[in-house]
Amino acid sequence: MKKDGAVFSGRNNRRSFLKNGMVAAGAMTAGVGLVSGPAAFADADDRAPITKGDIAILTFLQALEQVEADLWIQYSELGGIQDNEVSGVNGGNAAYMAALTILDGDMPQYIHDNTDDEISHAAFLGAYLKSKGASPVNLDDQFRVFPSSKAAGANQSFKGDGKRLTNLTQLSVDTSFWTRYRSITNPDFDPAATFAQATGNPDGTQSLLSGGHFTAIPRTDGDTTDTNRINAIAFTAGFHFAFIEQGGTSLYPTLAQKVNNLEVLRILLSIGPSETMHFQTWQDKAGNANQGNPPLTVTDPVNNSTVTFFDLHVAQGETNPESTKGDTLQANLIMPEPTHFLNDEFPPVAIIRPTSTKLGGAVAAVQSFVDDGLFLLDPKTSKQSPIVGTLMRLAEEADEARRRF
Repeated sequence: MKKDGAVFSGRNNRRSFLKNGMVAAGAMTAGVGLVSGPAAFADADDRAPITKGDIAILTFLQALEQVEADLWIQYSELGGIQDNEVSGVNGGNAAYMAALTILDGDMPQYIHDNTDDEISHAAFLGAYLKSKGASPVNLDDQFRVFPSSKAAGANQSFKGDGKRLTNLTQLSVDTSFWTRYRSITNPDFDPAATFAQATGNPDGTQSLLSGGHFTAIPRTDGDTTDTNRINAIAFTAGFHFAFIEQGGTSLYPTLAQKVNNLEVLRILLSIGPSETMHFQTWQDKAGNANQGNPPLTVTDPVNNSTVTFFDLHVAQGETNPESTKGDTLQANLIMPEPTHFLNDEFPPVAIIRPTSTKLGGAVAAVQSFVDDGLFLLDPKTSKQSPIVGTLMRLAEEADEARRRF
């Protein structure tokens, strides 16, 4: 084990230290909790103790999983299978569920299961932090500021007052993830690389989900009376599902590179792939938006934003995955196209991207949620929920973590 930053210089010394019952000289603090006593140290086979950086990473992920659980619960109330497992039995919203099933007949079950997964991630990480003497974050106490949907199926008494951590009614969804994974281009090599959006006019010049503010859930039953409008809301949700989950797909392997303790590494390597499974599912379903129909253009009467959905099964623009432009839109290219990795002298390989630690994984993840509109209080002033400051602080602490052992 490297001397720098290690609590013990060797396994035998470490075992002797623990056997004598001595208390660690100096507890490791993580800003949001304390790690002390025997629980602060790894099992002998893990070689490295749980560090301040490890705790910072786990704490950030536990906070971010609460955000994801909050938004998925809203989706599940309105569009998921109705049971007492994740969101209660409120009946769902029949019109919204019907529109979602255009993407896939199993959408309600998938939404329910994704919600269940995110709730479990937040709960597990919180319990694990407690087991190590650290304090998990509770975002509910301060940051539930957004009202519930007023449409049928929404839980108006959610946690007593119906307030939520996230806003699903003024989203600006960046769908460039669509072409990033369908292209040979890797943003780890070129952070300035641009990728075409999967919505908007076929030439990609206007009516983009990223170019305005859109609702991904019916706000009231009035949003469900027009077929085109409720379909556009469901299609927006479909792309938003994939947008949210591609963030975790990259985030977990990025932060795993900063972890010291093997058990903590095991946690990240075990949760991360489940996020990838979610992303794979959602990008496949989003590709069915408006399939077999001419372009659908809808203007949101509340947010005054216009979006166009076109059939991604019909060739649009570049169709060659080897293109370096990152503009391949073909719907059924749901496997990651091989790309350059580590060194462009190596042959292309299919990987998760981006995963470079130089791109600020945790801070970048929070910023993507901010840009998405999840915490937007007022689009006219761009005022955000105060949760952003807390998440950014936790993200900065996670990004500052360094692997020492």
